[in-house]
Amino acid sequence: MSFDFIRKLPTPKEIKELYPMPEACIKAKKKNDQEIRKVFTGESDKFILIIGPCSADNEDSVCDYIQRLARVQEEVKDKIILIPRIYTNKPRTTGDGYKGMLHQPDPEKKPDMLAGLITIRKLHIRAIEETGLTAADEMLYSENYRYLSDILSYVAVGARSVENQLHRLTASGMDIPVGMKNPTSGDLSVMLNSVQAAQSAHTFIHRGWEVSTDGNPLTHTILRGSVSKHGQTIPNYHFEDLNLLYQLYMERNLQNPAVIVDCNHSNSGKKFKEQIRIANEVMHCRRHSEDLNNFVKGLMIESYIEEGCQKIGTGSHVYGKSITDPCLGWEDSKNLILSIANQL
Repeated sequence: MSFDFIRKLPTPKEIKELYPMPEACIKAKKKNDQEIRKVFTGESDKFILIIGPCSADNEDSVCDYIQRLARVQEEVKDKIILIPRIYTNKPRTTGDGYKGMLHQPDPEKKPDMLAGLITIRKLHIRAIEETGLTAADEMLYSENYRYLSDILSYVAVGARSVENQLHRLTASGMDIPVGMKNPTSGDLSVMLNSVQAAQSAHTFIHRGWEVSTDGNPLTHTILRGSVSKHGQTIPNYHFEDLNLLYQLYMERNLQNPAVIVDCNHSNSGKKFKEQIRIANEVMHCRRHSEDLNNFVKGLMIESYIEEGCQKIGTGSHVYGKSITDPCLGWEDSKNLILSIANQL
């Protein structure tokens, strides 16, 4: 058994120097970060929607989608903050399948991590330049965050990474909201332990350095449903689930209690149209309980230009259609955003 060391990749500092953030993008991120922070600290009663493709697969279609989001953002700006999903790292349960733009800038070609690092940075910057919206991405590898640390406004730690110590410690050094998903088993204590760890100060090894962090008070939970030992999906977005998580929060000395509900994945059983019903049920739960109204800060929705999904490797793609999990189409997505705004 051996590792084939292909090449040494540039450091985050080197990549940032080669592809710097334009001044206008820096200002947009600062403004957006301040608004998003206030939601999690309770200073703002705006609602957060983290919405976009399951995976970013094509620069033009992703930016086309985010331009559409930006136009809707103007309509709902008094009530909703839209954070586009530009997910460039994708966990694969068995290790097979498309791992995202970081691995494969072209889904039809072989992995190229150097080209991937450049591609995802350029994509994120282009999206900010064209729309003023700053994005969310998943922290698949904890080492990767610093390549985009000056760009992202939100980071998610997935169900398969939430128990990993280095993900928790890396999150403790971030100054933006980090959402910790419940593990695929559904164990809420694992998710809350992860939040507690990320909100605490630490000293550890990161990218070959001894580093120290102060803790991230904006770390919070994400409910995404779970899977039973028989492979059945078990949703956890219902009123009883939200109330239970709220009570568990109250038993711990955690800062800024907050949950984001993921409307897809095991909550929908990957039946993408169910996201509309789930979103509306969560909104009803917030209206029914003042505690939940303050506790549920937003939703995650998988959405793209064309609904559903498609397979790669065929040589032809439908523009703006997911190549990983199925997503809502644009018209349904726009209508859902406007509906949510009307319920706030």
